[in-house]
Amino acid sequence: MSDIQRTHVTRAEGITFGLIATGAVSVAIAALVAIIQGAVSLFGSDVTVRMPVTGGDVTGLEGVPDITAAQYASADVTFLSLPAGASWLLFLEVALPALATIGVCAVAWWLGVSLIRARPFRRTMSTAIGVAACLVIAGGLFGQLLGAIGRAVLVEDLAATSPEVTDTFWVFLVELNFAPVGWGLALALVAAAFAVGSSLQRDTEGLV
Repeated sequence: MSDIQRTHVTRAEGITFGLIATGAVSVAIAALVAIIQGAVSLFGSDVTVRMPVTGGDVTGLEGVPDITAAQYASADVTFLSLPAGASWLLFLEVALPALATIGVCAVAWWLGVSLIRARPFRRTMSTAIGVAACLVIAGGLFGQLLGAIGRAVLVEDLAATSPEVTDTFWVFLVELNFAPVGWGLALALVAAAFAVGSSLQRDTEGLV
């Protein structure tokens, strides 16, 4: 009998899949906590934001052997409070990747449960994984972009009263990390594999 026709899993497999599903839930809870913490810190007072600076020499490392140059690229700046627009943009920088993580963990939990029941190739599984792939790509890229816009809003707000800040902070700087695209494409391939598996399972069941 082929693996695709199995109606149960072994005890060891069930324990393994259960641990994976439980781990996925734990990670999802941690991501939710990160969203809440981000909201509390960004919408409160004395908010610390890591701001990209135009750079400067790290004087404390001058004369250290084997170091030819050292510069800082960011500074942790504490504000009494943030403009509402900047707060929301910086919050989305944190929340969107966390929501993507929650989506992936939800799919991982569902897949773990489906594997325990020996029914992983559900018709909707490939759709769910595809949605998770989109969340990973969108959450990763848009989170970075919105964070850069939020910092630009802060610089513009500061420059209204202190024009010299534009000599210290970048007016707008975004350094995109395309790793979420790679993870999203990998998930998209997994979704396609599950779509094929679901089709094969239906064909096999039709022959039984």
